[in-house]
Amino acid sequence: MTQPSNPTPSPDIHERLVQLLTEQGARFRVIEHVPEGRTELIAQIRGNRLEQAIKSMVVQVRYGKKDNRYYLANVPGDCRVDFEAIRSALEADSAAFAPRGKAEALAGCVTGSIPPFSFNEELVVLADPAIQENDEVVFNAGRLDRSIFMKSEDYIRIAQPRLVKIALRAAA
Repeated sequence: MTQPSNPTPSPDIHERLVQLLTEQGARFRVIEHVPEGRTELIAQIRGNRLEQAIKSMVVQVRYGKKDNRYYLANVPGDCRVDFEAIRSALEADSAAFAPRGKAEALAGCVTGSIPPFSFNEELVVLADPAIQENDEVVFNAGRLDRSIFMKSEDYIRIAQPRLVKIALRAAA
């Protein structure tokens, strides 16, 4: 039985990501773990510091009533996305989370497994500069049961995100 309204995300995002990192000479390692997409829980499972994780969320940015553009917003795991900062930096009318179906279609994988890389020209990568505060970063890698640890300098070099202050630290 097929589910036309919710197509199964392509299983190859993980493979494409590993191939890209390998081709670009990144220093990285893949780990397998129980399926989990929530940052706080997966950090405990992987044994990484929360601020070392990269949270990746698809954001819908509106310019006028009919012009919607999509961005992959990447922030440290102990932060949340600052929509006002995105709106201001992009000189847009508004910014908010993209609808789940649209986000998953653009990213090619389910919410919670979205890596901080885009394989879709309609999805522009943004990253908060605070990501660079860690020598090594970690993120879910296109699957809920796979994560990648890699050097943050390799992430910036390969993903080539637009660096914009878009993170708000969570209150302690």
